[in-house]
Amino acid sequence: MFFESEWSRRATFFLPLVMLLLPRRRERDQAGRMRSGFLQGALLGRRLLLLLRAAVFLAPWRSLWEAAAAAESPSSAAVSAERSLVWGPGLRAELTLPVRYFFLQAVGRDGRNFTRSPPGGSQFKVIIKPISPKEAAQIHAPRLLDRNDGSFLMRYRMYSSVREGLTVEVLYGDVHVAQSPYILKGPVYHEYCECPEENAQIWEKSHSCPLEEPQITEDFVPFPSIDLQQMFKEVPPRFGSKMGAMVHYTIINNHVYRRSLGKYTDFKMFSDEMLLSLARKVRIPDVEFYINVGDWPVEHRKVNDTPGPLPIISWCGSADSLDIVLPTYDVTHSTLETLRGVTNDLLSIQGNTGPSWDNKTEQGFFRGRDSREERLQLVELSKDNPELLDAGITGYFFFREKEKELGKAPLVGFFDFFKYKYQVSLDGTVAAYRFPYLLLGDSLVIKQASQYYEHFYKELVPWSHYVPTERNLEDLLEKIRWAKENDEKMRQIAKAGQLVARELLQPHRFYCYYFRVLQQYAERQASKPEIRDGMEFVPQPDDRTAICDCQKRKPVREEL
Repeated sequence: MFFESEWSRRATFFLPLVMLLLPRRRERDQAGRMRSGFLQGALLGRRLLLLLRAAVFLAPWRSLWEAAAAAESPSSAAVSAERSLVWGPGLRAELTLPVRYFFLQAVGRDGRNFTRSPPGGSQFKVIIKPISPKEAAQIHAPRLLDRNDGSFLMRYRMYSSVREGLTVEVLYGDVHVAQSPYILKGPVYHEYCECPEENAQIWEKSHSCPLEEPQITEDFVPFPSIDLQQMFKEVPPRFGSKMGAMVHYTIINNHVYRRSLGKYTDFKMFSDEMLLSLARKVRIPDVEFYINVGDWPVEHRKVNDTPGPLPIISWCGSADSLDIVLPTYDVTHSTLETLRGVTNDLLSIQGNTGPSWDNKTEQGFFRGRDSREERLQLVELSKDNPELLDAGITGYFFFREKEKELGKAPLVGFFDFFKYKYQVSLDGTVAAYRFPYLLLGDSLVIKQASQYYEHFYKELVPWSHYVPTERNLEDLLEKIRWAKENDEKMRQIAKAGQLVARELLQPHRFYCYYFRVLQQYAERQASKPEIRDGMEFVPQPDDRTAICDCQKRKPVREEL
């Protein structure tokens, strides 16, 4: 491990010696006035004698410093291109994603992984080009993101497809890293190619989809069978009133149809774009379902109620509802628009996590709207305890009368949140959709107890991946004080939360999750789905700039 403070250690050791060598101002003036070589030599001899004495005194400390440096960093602090590691979905041709990505782990000459940014890390570079010189490809490939833990993240977005395939060269200086160059045998499709894999098992295997998602398993327990005719009769009057936010979908032959039920269905654009993107990649089973595009989960009937609960799909679940949960529109939209329409996405955050742990400000931090009363309480706590907490409301809508009392905080760029060691995550109207982004940072997340949850919360463990705080925040200040007194433990929790988020929140996992929900839903249908009256066809985006020529690939097992 190469510590940022290594240079300060070196400075601590050498600074007294350097200062002894430098003539003091008074001595310089004196030497300048004296022409006698004898006097100037005497002054120099005096400094050399002091230097010798200092060297003898500091020798044991120098040995200790050298031993510590040797234990903390790979041998010679040098990167081995051959031993370094490269892996990830962006090295597989069959994984068509809005943005392809892969990872690089720097390894030292002694075989040990770097756990901080290695010296010379900027010498890593990636070159992506078509295999055939006759093919031209539009590829946006920004620089590697340094994740500040010895690993790097490479992203690239394709705006056209290639028939023969791609060559991906990963270099350290001019030396190939690991198994570079990597050959992605064509065809390699860009995001807007409608070339779905017909075999769902092959598609799931190529994406390394989990065999089970705990939240999906739990969500479908109350619904062993789904009566589509009952849904058609009950959903519109229950959830499709003027104040409703329900969208009725049918997917048949991999084509998407829908009708809106209620006034507040504008967010159907987010469900549309994800369903269309999935349909471009894999054949979805014929299925008919309802997505609630509002904030709150809606199905509050219990399993033993008569009539019983309906299988409504939502972006957020709660302890008192039975909605089937999908990844939020926020994480799917940021996935679709990475390197194009958004800056705060789940990949870019990984290279913008602020200062190292030791250099972060030891305060709890929060910025956000006034969408919950506890957020106002948080600001009051901050005003009374500024040494522990920096919290502010950036926009008032629900509690406008409080603005004069609490003030309006200036906006802070999201990446700048990670200048602070403790991130306070409070619910908004429902679950805080910022929570997954905070986990991916390099700070400790202190999360408010909540009845709401997102699709991945079941995989998280309090005190292992984040620090919990009471819903009314009565123990928040105590938790921050405790965190400051147990710094190493907090660093470990922050790192564990970051690592589990890196695994669960990979973009290709969202496609796996969406497909598994629709597959489970389709398997439980008691009748065939129908294109109902009032439904409209949702077309795929018209991409005339890069026409696709879909070619059938060999099954993955034949390529291995």
